[in-house]
Amino acid sequence: MTAANDYPVTPTDPQNGRGAYVFDHSAHTLPVDELTPERFYDFSIASGAAVSPDGERVAFLVSEFDAEEDDRHTSLFVAPTDGSAEPYRLTRASSASIPQWSPDGDRLAFVAARNTDAGLAVENGSEVEEDDEDEENGEPVGDGPKPQIWSFDMARGGDARQVTDRDYGVAEFDWAPDGERLVVAARDPTEEDEEYLRQRNDDGPIEIDRLQHKGDGAGWMDEVTTYLFVVDVESRETVRLDHAYDDEEKGDRNGLQPAWSPDGDRIAFVAQHEADPDDTHVRNVYTIRPDGTGYEQVTDAGLRLAGLEWSPDGDRIALGGGEPYNWYKPTEAYVLDVETGELESVSESLDRTIAFGGNPQWLDDDTLVGLFGDEGNTRMVRLDADADDPERVFVAQGRSRSVSGLSASDDGSTLAFRMDDPEAGADIYAMGRQGLDAEKGAEADAAGLAQVSRVNAELVDEPHDCVRISWENSDGVTIHGLAYLPPGFDPEDPEPHPVVSSVHGGPMSYDSPAFGFDQLFWTSKGYIVLRTNYRGSTSYGQEFAERLRGTRGDKEVDDVKTGVEHLVEEGWADEDRLYLTGFSYGGITTAAAVTKTDIFAGAAAEHGIYDFYATFGTDDNHLWHEDEFGLPWENVDTYREISSITDVDQVDTPLLITAGEEDWRCPPTQAEQLFVSVRKQGVDSRLVIYPGEHHNIGDPDRAIHRLEELESWFDEH
Repeated sequence: MTAANDYPVTPTDPQNGRGAYVFDHSAHTLPVDELTPERFYDFSIASGAAVSPDGERVAFLVSEFDAEEDDRHTSLFVAPTDGSAEPYRLTRASSASIPQWSPDGDRLAFVAARNTDAGLAVENGSEVEEDDEDEENGEPVGDGPKPQIWSFDMARGGDARQVTDRDYGVAEFDWAPDGERLVVAARDPTEEDEEYLRQRNDDGPIEIDRLQHKGDGAGWMDEVTTYLFVVDVESRETVRLDHAYDDEEKGDRNGLQPAWSPDGDRIAFVAQHEADPDDTHVRNVYTIRPDGTGYEQVTDAGLRLAGLEWSPDGDRIALGGGEPYNWYKPTEAYVLDVETGELESVSESLDRTIAFGGNPQWLDDDTLVGLFGDEGNTRMVRLDADADDPERVFVAQGRSRSVSGLSASDDGSTLAFRMDDPEAGADIYAMGRQGLDAEKGAEADAAGLAQVSRVNAELVDEPHDCVRISWENSDGVTIHGLAYLPPGFDPEDPEPHPVVSSVHGGPMSYDSPAFGFDQLFWTSKGYIVLRTNYRGSTSYGQEFAERLRGTRGDKEVDDVKTGVEHLVEEGWADEDRLYLTGFSYGGITTAAAVTKTDIFAGAAAEHGIYDFYATFGTDDNHLWHEDEFGLPWENVDTYREISSITDVDQVDTPLLITAGEEDWRCPPTQAEQLFVSVRKQGVDSRLVIYPGEHHNIGDPDRAIHRLEELESWFDEH
């Protein structure tokens, strides 16, 4: 139930102040005036770094919001990795994603739902028409554009050329080493499938045969299969690789993640070819030749495998692997011998989990680098491809900054990534391989580090701090957290301030230093924001994470509660103005907390589950709950004990409850049940439902409304 750490953004000019950057924290500032929720439109997100094969350029994405359209746009930029020139915008008002360079670096492909390419329309003998943007469940609805692959000719220039024209869009792709073909993963319904989809789109009945019948953001799942296709970039000729999936297999909702071997002979992919793919999280590696022959299963490891990266010599594949059901166990880096099928962990001894988007990448045939969650941070780790001998590197990053979205050039000479600094922003950086060995405290030049983007320069104006704190919980266990401090706050000579304790989702997740609008908003208004890495959080090793396994409510609530009490004891927090909120599992923890303590003046449970017994089978996480707690009718007492609704008569704290109307992970009926139950106790409560929203807050006006509701609720109480 991890809530995405994703913030919508708006058009700001990301082309200011480029070049090498020396990290002088004394110069960093944040907003002079209080931020209003409407300033959400001024916040931008840089992500998706992709280094060119020669290491000289980096492509990346910038998400912006248009206030007039009330919509999010993600555009594609390119910049030199040495920071010597401002980024160049390749697309505007686009839904760009997954930028990938061709092997020779002459072309840059990406996925976007744009109006049909005029050249393609002419080839097809049709006129170009304006498309709607209506889409549901990855299937055509009306005439809306579907995600397709587009390609820029970086040598000759010009607009992007549309490469694919799939009726149901494209999910993923990879370049062939010859740069003339792509392997594409895309849905391909049969005639029977299409008839059923048309029926559904016409408000016809929904027919369910699948155990996994819901997918958040997708709605009611169907049985349309995702296949691999080989596409000629110039001619657009397309061939389906039928052996990648049998016609009788159910579609894999997690995608196939195709990766083309360096010699061009094989395509590797991951899939669930089990007796019932809906009843397992096991994913194995398969290979197939580009002509559809040579289909072969390579692994049988009983793991969740993902993130395939071929070694430069083509003999091995690096990937991430985790237990299929026990997600508290760290996801490890593995190296797969493609010929023998031998799969070996090269990070087990680290006892840390691969970070989201941090799967290992090859620097050479013997060396890898990946991103791992490590004690409330995300940092780089160098891996030996032949041994379990991980080494923490790039210590110049320090403990106050976190990295994500790592990309390495084909020759391993250059790395690019996003780096979050709560005091300085979140931007794309690049550095040479030598930067991995830069000493602690090294300045940018010494680390070979260049800042490539500066997307939130206008929000960096006034002093602001994020500090690491720790405390002992009621069981004597040391708990760690991050405290974001308001401008002018002096930890050595504090005055009590109001506190917003914001609980992360998951629970198999963790908080690391971040530059986010929520933190800016609350600290600008004089609040301290506390983010607790409670028991169950990853990045502290398996033993710490598994302390939550098989239970809910007591341990994580105690960790959050004692953290707030620690701030009160230190003189930082006003004990009469303590507030609690959380999204997804953070919402679950919030609801549990107000049944166990009354120290909070107000709380907001957002998009959570409050009756695990009643929700079983109605969400898209029942396999996880079955593994951890058993089947509800066989373990009634357990399901009642872990549900906050069981103790709702103990709630005295004013409670705001929010939900997405189309949330398939934490159904809105859960919020309704909690709201009615709290109001029946005579406790002040309010229910806010966001129509059309899934397990997130997507539209900017909704995100603004959410902050306004939270601010109003906390001010009122």
